[in-house]
Amino acid sequence: MKFGVVIFPGSNCDHDMLYVLRNIMEQKVVELWHKSTDLQNVDAIILPGGFSYGDYLRSGAIARYSPIMEKVIEFANRGGLVFGVCNGFQILCESGLLPGALLHNENQKFICKNVYITVVNHSTCLTRGLTDERALSIPIAHGEGRYYADTATLKEMNENHQILFRYCDENGKVSKESNPNGSIENIAGICNLRKNVYGMMPHPERAADDELGNTDGRIMFESIIKSMKQKLCGIVE
Repeated sequence: MKFGVVIFPGSNCDHDMLYVLRNIMEQKVVELWHKSTDLQNVDAIILPGGFSYGDYLRSGAIARYSPIMEKVIEFANRGGLVFGVCNGFQILCESGLLPGALLHNENQKFICKNVYITVVNHSTCLTRGLTDERALSIPIAHGEGRYYADTATLKEMNENHQILFRYCDENGKVSKESNPNGSIENIAGICNLRKNVYGMMPHPERAADDELGNTDGRIMFESIIKSMKQKLCGIVE
């Protein structure tokens, strides 16, 4: 199995993601430069966090037009697994692969801290290995992480089980107080209707190494790898 990590000018979590996939999860992984159109026969694509193109215009707006994204969109439309974290999530929304948008945090400030999230849908490649036993502690680091979608879109997303994670407290309770950025319905992560494109604002790659004292994020990578090995997702038609 081979993962590809897309690198844009301004990506700053790319090597974190490469390290986790290669050293922690022991998977083959290649770097996909934003100007390239060669996906190098990868089985899954990761869009990492950072500040692509300096977040000019708005986060992800320019990166969406990088040459590599045309191929990423084609890959996703054929059923390939695509996972965007933080800025990667923003790029996926800008590209139309995921619904909604990421707006400036409610307090208009950059937020960097550990938060708790609870799993809403356990039937996707990203979440199949996660349980309801406890809330997951995953770091966030963003200035534009407030998820928004209109009422009709939210209704469809809830009906189609596209909400993956919601912000919560350490006991798993979803409330206004546990919402770090003002995201509508406390949404922290979503997927597309086909369930092969995933996006989340928290950084699981920053919670995957024993040395960091938190491995709650590692479970997500384990879930993806196990699901792909079982051919439950990521099959390109």
